[in-house]
Amino acid sequence: MVVAAAVSAQDAQIRISQQQIENLDIKTAALVPSSTVPLFYAPGKVVTPADREVLVSSSQPGLVTRLAANVGDTVHKGQVLAQLRSPELVGLQQAFLTATSELHLSGLERSRDQKLLQEGVIAERRWQETQTQHSAKAARADEARQLLLLAGMSAAEIQTLVQSRKLGDSLQIRAPIDGVVLERMANLGARLDIQAPMYRIADLAELWLEISIPQERLSSVKVGDRVRLEPGDISATISLLGQSVNADNQTVLARALVDGKPQGLRVGQNVNVQILQPGLPGGFSVPNSALSQNEGRSYVFVRNADGFAVIEVTVNGKQGSDSLISGALAGNEQIAVKGAVALKANWLGLGSDE
Repeated sequence: MVVAAAVSAQDAQIRISQQQIENLDIKTAALVPSSTVPLFYAPGKVVTPADREVLVSSSQPGLVTRLAANVGDTVHKGQVLAQLRSPELVGLQQAFLTATSELHLSGLERSRDQKLLQEGVIAERRWQETQTQHSAKAARADEARQLLLLAGMSAAEIQTLVQSRKLGDSLQIRAPIDGVVLERMANLGARLDIQAPMYRIADLAELWLEISIPQERLSSVKVGDRVRLEPGDISATISLLGQSVNADNQTVLARALVDGKPQGLRVGQNVNVQILQPGLPGGFSVPNSALSQNEGRSYVFVRNADGFAVIEVTVNGKQGSDSLISGALAGNEQIAVKGAVALKANWLGLGSDE
């Protein structure tokens, strides 16, 4: 069969019966509106916001006698993470008990002098001196109490110390937030200095992606663009574009906020992401098998009463096994998604051998 020198898609119609459609195993499907257009792929890394991560350190020098949390554990605020034996804690407790005893005696003297002042036995100046001494001892007692709190003792433990007046060198290290243990830096039996790092804990309710955008592609990216991890259905939204270029690889940092609380991501994980932008009005997503090429142009075959109409379209991007197209389409059409090769052969007059 002779093929025409040029074929136009203008009002092109492929006349084909339902029986022939079935014989050629041609399948149709509805057009799917496309809300985004893929731009390019870029490497990224999963991180936690800095304000959702804490470093737990030893509040006093001591010997690690117990480790109650491991990497990956979920912990709650106030939960015991580790236990230390700290001689320095004994000194702080002794100083606190001494300060509280002196405050108690000062309170008795204050009450006595107040009564004597009311009876006219002592002068106003003596009462003022008693008041000043009492205030100073109250400040020292409060300072000693604050040092115990900073050392890691809870308010309940301090109250027990006041009642029992029994000194102890056991110090509990507690979680300051709800979160997940990302790292453990202390080992059982280790002797730690004050402020030695022990655990790194993060609240994973919010995750970010740090994406390396090639400098030459930066102009096509803007805040608000969507990001999709490959493979998978995890998505994020770009919230920041960096203001400096990495001198080593000439990329710019983009930060994206991950949607929801996906289970498949891990802090520190390297990922490959696809940058997306809002699609054009009237854009659709179609399987790659639905597209036919001729003389550098792209076409789809739209089902109608006489068979299939040939409609020229513009391919705006690729997204896995689908293509994003736009053209003279209303959106309610059925297009051929299987058997497009046979339809193209019929259209171009090549027979079914193409």
